[in-house]
Amino acid sequence: MSELMAGHVAAFEQTVRSTIGLAEAFGDGDWVQPTELPGWTVKDIVSHLASVELLLLGEDPAPGHALPDDLPHVRNDLGRLMEPGVDFRRGTPGPEVLAELRDVLDRRLVKLETTPPDEPALLPIGRMGTYTELMVFRAFDCWVHEQDIRRAVGCPGNLDAPAGERMFAVVSQGLPMIVGKRAGASAGTAVTFEITGPVEITKHVRVDGEGRAALVDEPGADATVLRMDWETFVRLVTGRCTADAVTVEVSGDQELAGRILGAMALAP
Repeated sequence: MSELMAGHVAAFEQTVRSTIGLAEAFGDGDWVQPTELPGWTVKDIVSHLASVELLLLGEDPAPGHALPDDLPHVRNDLGRLMEPGVDFRRGTPGPEVLAELRDVLDRRLVKLETTPPDEPALLPIGRMGTYTELMVFRAFDCWVHEQDIRRAVGCPGNLDAPAGERMFAVVSQGLPMIVGKRAGASAGTAVTFEITGPVEITKHVRVDGEGRAALVDEPGADATVLRMDWETFVRLVTGRCTADAVTVEVSGDQELAGRILGAMALAP
């Protein structure tokens, strides 16, 4: 395993084990808590985590299971792909689902030891990549779901995990699209995202004279600045909430900032 892939795998393992450790203390009421993902409880997210890893091992996470037609939260192809493994376990007690996640994690880690870093893999963004790239997305996805669970049960933690850094590395590449394409910022516009809290990051986006937005090292003195804490950024960029549910401090063009905040969701 290459050093780069080993780092991604370690980040993936850390967040999944953190989730497992958290869930080991759950009572019956914790498992049924609703999350910010429509239609999914805490147990459903743990089911999802186990199901995806089973798929990656080449196993069927929902053998013989027909997905019901009356699930209003299933609205697209990705939802239809992810839901069978969740729905299959809705009658299974939470501790049993947790035991399944613990088992499949151990088996996946063994398999990953001999997986070539450049082995072709289909990435969640719809293109082919390498297994090294896939493990960035696995760390990303598992950490975001850990945070979903933590918010649902009121037990914050692990916000500064290595997997969170990988999440930001992916989504930060979409900030120019949010500013330029989605929010329609005009040529010459500069926007700064100031993120505070356990993870502190500042990113600048500028739209050039031809209307192309890009990340830049310095935004200039005229930048519109959006200041928010790390968890707020994570919730907005993963579509867990809308801007009216969180606190964002804005200086500069308020109307542009509103358009940006309304267009932040990049990842399911």
